[in-house]
Amino acid sequence: FPLRGLTSPGFDEMTLWEQVKDYFWHISLPVFASVIGSFATLTMLTKNSFLDEINKQYVLTARSKGLTENRVLYGHVFRNAMLLIIAGMPAALIGIFFTGSMLIEVIFSLDGLGLLGYESVINRDYPVIFGTLYIFTLLGLILKLISDITYVVVDPRIDFESREH
Repeated sequence: FPLRGLTSPGFDEMTLWEQVKDYFWHISLPVFASVIGSFATLTMLTKNSFLDEINKQYVLTARSKGLTENRVLYGHVFRNAMLLIIAGMPAALIGIFFTGSMLIEVIFSLDGLGLLGYESVINRDYPVIFGTLYIFTLLGLILKLISDITYVVVDPRIDFESREH
């Protein structure tokens, strides 16, 4: 795998198919590094959420009623544990993506928003700082909106429309 840049020398002379293949060849290692880093964080969040839910009283009650282990796990534990994961997902993804992006961009010599934001802070380039902050905040709000919509899909008992203002 190439360790720097997004394209090979002579990228402009390649055919479209070769350009696409070359680009994916160059981006595969940074994406893999980002996924491995985020996988560890999300795995810890998921494990802790499920362990907290498994040790609660309603799970013991469901088991003592004679429900099968699959019914207890998927019918009771999974739904409640997923709510905690969905609530923590936007914050975890933003932290993973933005802090990891700068490190990965430095390691693989890529030009991206993480490195741009860091260099603009060092150079006191305030318009660029505010621009990157705006983009990061917009992505965070979109992820939060997606998590709120996913709440209703995972647990239909949660209904945002029935609340009084």
